[in-house]
Amino acid sequence: MTKSRKEFTLDDAVREFVRHPTPWMIAAALATASTLRLLLGDWQPTDALIPLAMLAAFPFVEWIIHVVILHWRPRRIAGLVLDPLLARKHREHHVDPRRVELIFIPWQALLWVLPAAVILAVVVFARLELALTFVAFLAALGLVYEWMHYLIHADYKPRSAVYKAIWRNHRQHHFKNEKFWFTVTSAGTADRVLGTGPDPRSVPTSPTAKNLHALNP
Repeated sequence: MTKSRKEFTLDDAVREFVRHPTPWMIAAALATASTLRLLLGDWQPTDALIPLAMLAAFPFVEWIIHVVILHWRPRRIAGLVLDPLLARKHREHHVDPRRVELIFIPWQALLWVLPAAVILAVVVFARLELALTFVAFLAALGLVYEWMHYLIHADYKPRSAVYKAIWRNHRQHHFKNEKFWFTVTSAGTADRVLGTGPDPRSVPTSPTAKNLHALNP
């Protein structure tokens, strides 16, 4: 028997969360990068500055990914339909926000996203140690994203004021209007700066919140 929202606890959420592959894939990247970074040592101020910069930028990166990639409208280019897996899965997620397997980043995407992040870090940063700091913190942010996104869509009832704000922000995106509230792990950050965090009372309920781009018949 399915538990009601009132009965669904954090322990229940954790048990469900760890049943899915992407948290484990991201956690493996985090553990590997962190272990290698600790073994190499040679700590410098940039090893603290890079995570701080990433933390500040994360709401905006999250916003850009959500708007540009996840809400990508299929396009025909040179006779081919360009409709990436991430966009297709995200449209399915909007159709049924409670369908658990669609809450997580598709594991198929992580097969190339994680190696690409490692290659990017090695190319961009002059020190291997700093590249590993970047990869480890990126994986940590990814794990936080997966957990927060899952929890928002699960039957766990918000308790803290901070979590209530984040929960409300993302659920308004799904059930009020898909053209606003694009951040997932924060509220009142990138959306407010970029003009997509209006007073919900001023926004009409969208008929396409569960049918992105009105593509479904």
